[in-house]
Amino acid sequence: MNPYAAYLEGRDPFAVIAETPHQLARSVRSLEAAALDASPERGKWSIRQVLTHLADCELVFSFRLRQAVAEPHHTVQPFDQDRWAVHYDAYDAQTALETFTAVRRWNILFLSALPPETFARGVTHPERGTMTLQVVVETMAGHDRNHVKQIERLAASAHVIS
Repeated sequence: MNPYAAYLEGRDPFAVIAETPHQLARSVRSLEAAALDASPERGKWSIRQVLTHLADCELVFSFRLRQAVAEPHHTVQPFDQDRWAVHYDAYDAQTALETFTAVRRWNILFLSALPPETFARGVTHPERGTMTLQVVVETMAGHDRNHVKQIERLAASAHVIS
């Protein structure tokens, strides 16, 4: 099951994951540091925190993709994003974006080298059930679209440097 399927809106997940780093960079390139750190409301993430979350998730997806290919019927380990977010003040937006971009590039190279039949391999997520590697990629893409839209909304309401 892909909880982010609706965010794909029929788009090719491989195209989405390839364009996300560029979309993120474009969305934040003109923002002042204060805008990157501004929380839209108490308890909601700032752009910097969303970028950090995306970098963390890309590391998780990297491991999940490789485990799905290397181990038959692998069970992925879920994580509590809010517990990970407790440490997000340690990271700056630029490093988070650079980390996300580098790991995403690495993941795309990995996925591009796989034969098509590999995407039918199954993995189990303890909270979401059994899914194929294809659905994992679709989840990545839907997750991307969700957070790209979130960042675009936050950036649109922020002060932009002229």
